[in-house]
Amino acid sequence: MKKELRKDNIVEEMLEENPTILLMGSPNVGKSVFFSKLTNVHVNSANYSGTTVSFTKGDYFIRDKKHILIDVPGTYSLEATNDAEKIAVSFLEKDPECVLFIMHAADLQGSIKLLLEILKKDVPVVVALNLVDVAIRQGRQFDIDYLQDTLGVPVIATVAVKGTGFDEVERQLAKIVKTPNPNQLKVDPQTTMQELWDKADEISRHAVDYTQKDLSRIDRFGDALLRPWPGVLLTALILFATIGIVVGLGKVLRAVLLLPLVNKIIVPFFESIIMPLNISDILKGVLIGEYGVFRIGFEWIIALVMPYVIIFQLVFTFLEDSGILPRISVLGDSLMSKIGIQGGSLINVMLGFGCTVPAIIGTRTASTKKERLIVTTALCFSVPCISQIGALITLVGDYSYWMLLLLFLVGIAMFVISSIVTSKLIRGTVTPMVMEIPYLLPPERNSFTRKFIVRVKQFVVEAEGPMLIAVIFAALVTETGFMEKVSVLVEPIVSGWLGLPKEASLSLLLGVIRREMSVAPLLELNLLPLQMFVGAVVSLLYLPCLSVMGILAEEFNAKTAIAILALTTFNAIFIGGLINHVVGFITALL
Repeated sequence: MKKELRKDNIVEEMLEENPTILLMGSPNVGKSVFFSKLTNVHVNSANYSGTTVSFTKGDYFIRDKKHILIDVPGTYSLEATNDAEKIAVSFLEKDPECVLFIMHAADLQGSIKLLLEILKKDVPVVVALNLVDVAIRQGRQFDIDYLQDTLGVPVIATVAVKGTGFDEVERQLAKIVKTPNPNQLKVDPQTTMQELWDKADEISRHAVDYTQKDLSRIDRFGDALLRPWPGVLLTALILFATIGIVVGLGKVLRAVLLLPLVNKIIVPFFESIIMPLNISDILKGVLIGEYGVFRIGFEWIIALVMPYVIIFQLVFTFLEDSGILPRISVLGDSLMSKIGIQGGSLINVMLGFGCTVPAIIGTRTASTKKERLIVTTALCFSVPCISQIGALITLVGDYSYWMLLLLFLVGIAMFVISSIVTSKLIRGTVTPMVMEIPYLLPPERNSFTRKFIVRVKQFVVEAEGPMLIAVIFAALVTETGFMEKVSVLVEPIVSGWLGLPKEASLSLLLGVIRREMSVAPLLELNLLPLQMFVGAVVSLLYLPCLSVMGILAEEFNAKTAIAILALTTFNAIFIGGLINHVVGFITALL
């Protein structure tokens, strides 16, 4: 069960429900994996900063007594500098029953400093020293007894993705909620931050022994990704491989499985049922006509975008859980900063290729409002979600891969332009990137599988419903003749400016409901190469779908949402028409 924290009274209500255990630690330390395993509730456990922006709660039982386990947003300090850290402090100040603190074995000093800040609050603590496998792999050995004696709290070595140490963690939690540890280190509330850092440095130096050890292949690869050379080459290869896998396997899945399923089994089945019925021609057309719900609906909903969504989520989840994405962000920081965005926001941009809604929510971790608005605007103006990408691949990819590449370059150009313009227009600053780089780890199988399934289900629930509404709307407006009247009204724009057949007007209407649905009607038209490219550009840059508009109004305000709606619509039609007339002019000269 997931809730977004808006007011402090929500925290108070939460803590009044049942005894509460807070799950705390820095980003990238594995808190979400602990939460998932302890409560059997799945949440995103991506291996980069900012995954858990809103808090998550789950039921956790100790001796048949229910406790509320809250996965608090990751924080490096209790001197809150952004919304996520303020949430963490709010929970801690409401006197929870105890804290399960996840300590980062590969960043012991920083973790101990944060733990000392928590100990200032005099709340019972159990410590899980996580990622010990990574630290040992890099030549670190830990004196667990020393840590326990010095801090006065239970310390358990764990490997969260493998479940190592969880039995002891649960035993210590059961013990501490019954009888808080009287030997817990008392930290004077007046202790300064510098004194905490000095104390953390002293403890970490005594608790860790370093042995000389060569870097493993995976660590060498991780280091290479952070250097300009060969990092740029490796990043390019990763991105091209991602595109190739999504396009190639998506097309295979579409052609071999989904299209035959729709055209040879599903559609004939419904035709055999509906054709004999004694119903009006209009209703029969709505059901199985050219844009019939039971004809084109299955093709658009199942075979148009689903294959690419499935493959993209597989690849993207792997890049997340392996720790590759943060390295790409660090490598791209110098380039991104030139257009007004810090490299850390590249993660949200890439998340936007899955769905724009969680990407916009993820911008809460940005250090300034200006950066949030820049990234959000770039997402709305230029970043297509995976279902839209799938539709565009189907439209353009079968005609020419060069045209697909050119469409990709148009998207990049619009991303750069929209970012630069927004950064110039909005007052404020964008702070330099400060980001902890997680270690490269092979994704844990169960966590990877659960996340993939959840994301596909999320797409089915959030996208397929609006797509079905768009299909029904298309069937109604075409069979009732309403579309003919609309086409006459918008013909100066669609045919005169964009150079498309008047039937393409349906694309602009359906795109209001779901962006990718602006592509679907174009598949039914016999378009010339230039018309196809212009239609693809308009669909790529068209206004955000209704769910994105809703989250824009919620995260910012209605004025911002309406402004982005108007500007993206104008921009898509303007750029599409400009391409049509410029290419037409050049062709006429040749």
